[in-house]
Amino acid sequence: MTLPNFITIGRLFLVPVIVWLLYQSLYPAAFFVFVLAGISDAVDGFLAKQFDLSSELGAYLDPIADKALLVTIYVVLGIFEHLPSWIVIIVVSRDVAIVGAVILSWLMNRPVKMEPNMMSKANTVMQILLVIALLAALAFSSVNATMVMAGASVTAVLTLASLAVYLRDWLQHMAKAGSTNQSADSADEG
Repeated sequence: MTLPNFITIGRLFLVPVIVWLLYQSLYPAAFFVFVLAGISDAVDGFLAKQFDLSSELGAYLDPIADKALLVTIYVVLGIFEHLPSWIVIIVVSRDVAIVGAVILSWLMNRPVKMEPNMMSKANTVMQILLVIALLAALAFSSVNATMVMAGASVTAVLTLASLAVYLRDWLQHMAKAGSTNQSADSADEG
């Protein structure tokens, strides 16, 4: 266990706290805890890279914590009708599709490592910015429906584009892994 791993686990524990704060309509607190969770993500990544504290556990924990935080917040904001249901469905479906593709590749004995790409990073930034803007509006002013729709629309485009890039890479990997396995099988038979 490294310090970045402890920070990541702490971020996981912030997820139910944020949900409870939203449920209680304590929007200023939810805003600040969400920002704290975002800062913790940057800090654990910085520490892991700068001080060579990366670990295999951290490589799995960090994306789990990130997805748990974002997917949960989107679902809760959708349930409370602060976000349109269509953006919640797009965000959640993308992550389910990616996790499903990774699991399927493992089950087919063709494990794939889904590395974040530039489109994915832009998508994540936009998803976070939309939540921050919405929580800030709920906490400190009134929600502007036009702003929410504009942010949700940009987020939807980036989310779908990111999914398309991941699926393209996954399909290429699976096709390449399949042809490699078939070549190995043919060599074994000969």
